[in-house]
Amino acid sequence: MPGPTVIVRMKEKRSRSSRVPTGTRGDDLCVPWFVNFNLWRIMTQTTTSAPHVGQLRIAIISAKWHHEIVQRSRDSATNRLVSAGVDRGCIRHFEVPGAFEIPFLAQRLARSGEFDAIIGCALVVNGGIYRHEFVASAVIDGLMRVQLDHDVPVFSAVLTPHNFHDHSVHQEFFAEHFDHKGEEVANALIATLVG
Repeated sequence: MPGPTVIVRMKEKRSRSSRVPTGTRGDDLCVPWFVNFNLWRIMTQTTTSAPHVGQLRIAIISAKWHHEIVQRSRDSATNRLVSAGVDRGCIRHFEVPGAFEIPFLAQRLARSGEFDAIIGCALVVNGGIYRHEFVASAVIDGLMRVQLDHDVPVFSAVLTPHNFHDHSVHQEFFAEHFDHKGEEVANALIATLVG
């Protein structure tokens, strides 16, 4: 578990004795604003210690479309996280029907407070009607909004190939590609959360 978050706020008490005359205009001023501001900035900083890699709680959301390819990314990300020291029991897998549903579940998981990071995995393909571009954009925009709104990092292994045809050559190529993407997204997660 990460260390506790401590927020300290200082309430300034103004009194006549804390004022310093300016000497030029004849009026009284408080202690110079930059002194107060710097003290306030120091006193209101949020301090958290970086979590140990073994303590990380990770959610991996996978789309069911092109399951045999997408699971390669999920599995390689899981294996990389475990090899880096994350407890396998702290990695939870979730499935959704397609890529479009990933941001909704990511939001619910981020809001729950149970996870330190979330990974989304999907393959969005061109079905011939150019819908894939809108879906991919909506998914990535949604994932970005989740992490900014809930302060939980969300990583994407949601890929949109230019041309994907459902035959053995492309399936083999993208399966191998998703192995690499799973490792890359796990490495990004570790670098971001642990440093």
